[in-house]
Amino acid sequence: MAVVSELIRKESGGSLSFGDYTLKEKTKKDGFEFEGDRYKVKTFNEITKLEKNGSFVYESVPGTAVFNFVETDKQISFEVEGTEDSQITLELESSKEYKTYVRGEYIGDVKTNLGGKLVLSVELNEGERVSVKVDKQD
Repeated sequence: MAVVSELIRKESGGSLSFGDYTLKEKTKKDGFEFEGDRYKVKTFNEITKLEKNGSFVYESVPGTAVFNFVETDKQISFEVEGTEDSQITLELESSKEYKTYVRGEYIGDVKTNLGGKLVLSVELNEGERVSVKVDKQD
């Protein structure tokens, strides 16, 4: 069972890790600077949420720990861990199609809604990290 005890941190490869699903009460860290942006994380056993410069980026219900989170114009990739299956919401471009992969397997194309939200469910077993990758289609 791995969590990000400092709530959010920069990894040596240039990615972010955040979230602690073991917390019983909502805990947050605001003003974390990374590559010129300011991040805010709220996390506990019921929800984990990440914002960048005041805008929504990631949310999971129930709470999760996220490792090696990388976001580019074309892709978001990360590993996620939690105690049970989780619904993950990502903020992307509105009305665009994305190829979605979980555990390295293609699970289908997902189209974002008008608000740019992409929602997917991930089966999680405690102590296991699951890879998630979302690729924008041209």
